[in-house]
Amino acid sequence: MPLFLEMLRSETANSHERQAAALVGLSAYQQAPRPKGMPPLPARFRRGRARLRDAGGTGRPVVLIPSLINPPSVLDLASDRSLVRWLAGQGCHAWLLDWGAPTPAERDLDLAGHVEQLLLPLLTKLDEPPVLVGYCLGGTLAMAAAAAAGAAGCAMIAAPWHFSGYGDARTAMAQHWATAKPACEMLGLLPMEVLQSGFWRLDPGRTISKFEAFGRMDPTSEAAQSFVRLEDWANAGAPLTLAAGRDLFERLVQRDEPGAGAWQVAGQRVCPATLPCPAIEFVSLTDRIVPAATAAGLRERHDIGAGHVGMMIGSRARQQLWDPLASWIHRACTSACS
Repeated sequence: MPLFLEMLRSETANSHERQAAALVGLSAYQQAPRPKGMPPLPARFRRGRARLRDAGGTGRPVVLIPSLINPPSVLDLASDRSLVRWLAGQGCHAWLLDWGAPTPAERDLDLAGHVEQLLLPLLTKLDEPPVLVGYCLGGTLAMAAAAAAGAAGCAMIAAPWHFSGYGDARTAMAQHWATAKPACEMLGLLPMEVLQSGFWRLDPGRTISKFEAFGRMDPTSEAAQSFVRLEDWANAGAPLTLAAGRDLFERLVQRDEPGAGAWQVAGQRVCPATLPCPAIEFVSLTDRIVPAATAAGLRERHDIGAGHVGMMIGSRARQQLWDPLASWIHRACTSACS
């Protein structure tokens, strides 16, 4: 709340009307009834705190890997906004990875460790090598898993790889981490609130304007319910382990080890150019969270004119992302079987 009010004062300094409208929208969001969430998919396989949740279907396993930063529910948000359940009806067996919530005892589990100790052991429980579909930081980790194990394919959705593509924003991220690091070292965790405040700073104007717009919505409308559902997701999430948070800000953002070919997972450097399976990236051209400049540069790329979350669950998500993704998965599976 203090950060929101700070941004509100900065963004609406010349307009008391906008300031009042944003506060009305914030109050309306806080008081809005919460839409009923999707029932959790059954957890078939477990490794520590991580779960592979089964969405059903038949055919080659396709594992959706969410970011560590927000809950996996963005891939299973509502009956008409669930990529994982939709894929289960597209000729594959769809699975959703749930990373679970870490404890301070896992403070030394870094990003590579999440792949090596949680993700890869779960993938070995499947009957055949899966197609990996990673969203946001989950796409970065999916690339590492595909390089380390025998995946049938790897799709990265709005996933950063060349972190130098953040440009001048890297300086602000480094300062943000320097401020938060002492407290995180005491906790052994990087709280979600620290990450969320960093996201807000990437585009403070949009953060304020969306609450202005929400204040004008009919609270009973589908648009208002969708806003609440999505905003609740964006503001939720488990913390990161201390080592994963340190990796994110220091190895990835500051030093760009993935983009420089220096990031190692399972004892080897991860290089998109030498990935031993078909690979594609879906890149948003309007993404503020993961700018297009951070893309991996895979030979096969599909550009999308929607934002970081809109490309996944927006009104045109099926046309822009889901259908092309399903077509590519089919080609990857055909290639793996030949």
